[in-house]
This record gives sequence, structure tokens and C-alpha cells, in this order.
Amino acid sequence: MGWGTQATGAQCAQITGGATHVEEVTTAGVGARGIARPTELRQGAVGLWEAVFQSFSFVGPAGDVAILLVGTAAFALGATPLAVLVAWLIYLLWMVVPAEFSSEIVNAGSYYAYSARGLKGWGGVLALWFWMGENLTGPAFAVLGLGSFIYLISSTISAVSWSWIPISAAILAFGAVLSYLGIRPSLVYTMWAGFLEVVFLVVTAAIIVIEVGPRNSLAPFTLSPVHGNLNPLFLGVIFSVLDFTGLGTATTISEETRNSRRLIRRAILIAWVLAGVALILPSYALTVGWGISAMPDYAKSADPGLLVYQRYLGNFGWLLLVLFTINSYLMYMVAKVNAVTRIWFSAGRDGVLFGRLSSVHPRFRTPNALVVFFIVVVAAVNLVAGLVFGPTTGALWLLTIAGVCIIATHIVANTSLTVYMLRERKFRLFLHGIVPTLATIIGLAVLWYSVYPVPAAPIGYAVFVAIAWLIVGFVVAWLYVRRRPHLFENMGLSRS
Repeated sequence: MGWGTQATGAQCAQITGGATHVEEVTTAGVGARGIARPTELRQGAVGLWEAVFQSFSFVGPAGDVAILLVGTAAFALGATPLAVLVAWLIYLLWMVVPAEFSSEIVNAGSYYAYSARGLKGWGGVLALWFWMGENLTGPAFAVLGLGSFIYLISSTISAVSWSWIPISAAILAFGAVLSYLGIRPSLVYTMWAGFLEVVFLVVTAAIIVIEVGPRNSLAPFTLSPVHGNLNPLFLGVIFSVLDFTGLGTATTISEETRNSRRLIRRAILIAWVLAGVALILPSYALTVGWGISAMPDYAKSADPGLLVYQRYLGNFGWLLLVLFTINSYLMYMVAKVNAVTRIWFSAGRDGVLFGRLSSVHPRFRTPNALVVFFIVVVAAVNLVAGLVFGPTTGALWLLTIAGVCIIATHIVANTSLTVYMLRERKFRLFLHGIVPTLATIIGLAVLWYSVYPVPAAPIGYAVFVAIAWLIVGFVVAWLYVRRRPHLFENMGLSRS
């Protein structure tokens, strides 16, 4: 991986704050006459709805319905819908940062670029390092998660102990190929597949609710199922907050989105609304479908979401949920490759990391070398985790690290927004002061309860790995301050 290479040529920039306006030319940007260079991403390739589903695909709602809501239900029990609703509202606070920054800075580096501009370069190094921790471990949701899902629902497949390996390879290849072939074809897939998934979840949830009939109740949206105790609800909220992770990643395709300064903010909001619709109603349907008083047994079941769908929608409903769950993993993988390779591309373009890999395919205009590099590294990480711990535990092990790292990334970005807006004299107390601070406090609480008390081994080991990664990040940022401060001036500059 290395420390990257120093960018050659002047940096392309547009600094819009205050009375300063600087524009220079780079081999990775646009020339003085607006002629696209062969090493830039394809500008204006996608619009609002592609950006919406770049963000939405990270949620993978069918996968949550079939599997991940178990984590929330284990604590919130019959109040699971309330926990999901509260988590959804909390996540809106975290979306203020990308929404506000996206109208100021157009850069594929997203939180890396925002933090670099807000905290004078060193914040960008810190955010990049923290985010890399999630970039390398978060794909376990798709890679090992799908392998585990198929492995467990099929007795024929589970009879072969290594069957998760080709499944994992297939999903990696799917995401890599679509992302490699261009931003538009990859997002056309996620847009239509994601739209169908939302429709499926809403319609089937409505059917379950109707069939439940008189057993419907408002109790799941109150504290009564947890006997008025806020603690189990809060623990359920922590799991649900992580279910919404990734809703801000439309910012990673901002350089390729038309009217980016206006549309990315809108795309983030729409994706947030769709994610709420796709998870809150189904979480209620699963709760009343299983039985509010019986929810303590929900998390003990291997496939509770599938069981509820089979009970009320028959084998056909069960099969559709399986297929849409697989679709969730595939959408996530495509969106993940799109996002990560653009973050790393931006860092390479700035000479921070991945400098020698920050090339763009001459025809598809995608970060082709980084797509290949990312897939190879992620395949190795997931293969080792799967072989050491097994696919299911291996996925949980890696996702524990991912959760810690992404929360740390959000905290850096929250601070960067406040500092940036103060410096640019655009500061608004509520949006740029109170909201980011509140989001950071919530993030710290989620982080604390995610790692303490330390889970039993082997998941507990992942907590220590994650903490070590964060500590190393501060050391790396300090080394850049000492040895490469010349990079800081041009890191994360707007590309439009």
C-alpha cells in the first residue's frame, strides 16, 4: 500500500469560500478550456436517482429484514420498531454533515476530502485511515454474510464446509465487474433493483399486517414491551443505527453527478426517507407477525425473518425474501466498490495514499486499478477471517471492526464541518454547531456501548484490533504533519 506518491503537476481546485477563488490545472482534472483530461472520472454521467440508490444500496434492507434485525430484537424485544424508528431519526443528524459539505465541496473523497478541508489536511489523513478500517472490513456484510446466509438455508450447501468460498468469490466478482464497467451501468442496476426491493418490502409488510388483524397494536412503538426500561431500547437503537450506515455515500460519486452541489443533498435526504420506509414498516410487521410477547424468542431463531414470511406468505413469500436478500448483498457490494475506489482515488490524486493506483480506465472512466486492488485485498481479508473463524463468526468479527471505524470517521467529519463553516464565515449555530456536536455525542455513546463490556472471544478480539487501528491512525496523521505537510494545502479541494 505504501504512503502514496506525491501528485505531479498543479492541483485542480476551486475554492469558493469568502472572496477567494483559485483554479489550477491537473492531469486528474479539467483543463483551462474545460477539456476533460483522460484521467478524470466521467463528469455528469449520472443524475439524482442513481445517486439516491448509491446511498440506499448500503442499507440492504431485505438483508436487514431477513437477518440483521435480530441484533436489534435481541435487546429491544417487542419494541424493535420503536428502536428502528429512533435510530432512523438519529441517523438524520449524521446526514447533516455530508448534506452541508456536498454543497460546498465536490470531491469523490467524501468525508476524507471534507475533513481535509475542515481540519487543514491532517483531519483528512485521520478520516482516510479510519475509513480504510471500515473499507477493508465492512464488505464482510456482503462477502461472508451472503455466504453464511445461503450456507445456512440450504442443507445441501451446508454439507460442504467450504461452499461459502465460491459464493464469496462470486459476489466480489459481481461488484467488481459492474463497478469496473462504469458508474452508470453499476448504478442503473442498483437503482432498479433497489426500487423493486422497496416495493417488495412495503407490500409484503402490509400483507402481513393485514393478516395479523386484531393482534395489531401500537405497543411496539412504546416502551411497554420492555416494561418502560430505556436501557434495552437504547441497546437496540445502537444495533439499528449501524443498519443505516452508508446513507451518505452519494457524496463519493459527486464528481460524476450532474448539478452535484444541488442534487447530492437531495439524494441523501431521499435515500434516508426510503431507508426508513423500507425498514420501519417491515420491522413492525415482523414484530406483530412473530408475536409481541414472544419476541424474546425471536433473536434465538436462526432465520426469524424467513419464518415470519413463510408463515404469512407461504413458500413463495419465503423464496422472494431469499432472492431479495441476495439482491441486497449484491447491491451493497456494487455500491461499496463504487464508493471505496473513489475515496481511495481521491487520496491517490492528492498524493496521500494509493498514488500509483489512481488511474482511470480510458473508456469506462472508472478507477480501474483501484477496483482490482480493492477486490484482491478484500478477498484476502475475508478469506482469512472465514477460514480462521468460519463464515458467520468471521463476518461478525470483521463487522465489529467496521462499526468502530465508521463511527470514528463520522466524529472526525462532524468536527470538520464546524471548523470549516466557522473559518468560511458561513457558520449557522444549529446546523453547523449543535447538530454535529449532538451527532458526535451520540456516536461516542454508540461506540462505547459497542465495545464495552468487551464481547466474549473471538468477537472481543476484534474490539482490540479496532481500537489499535484507531490509535495507529493518530500516529499516521502525526507523521504526515511532521514529514509531508506540503500535501495539506491541496488535499480535498473541490473538483467543480
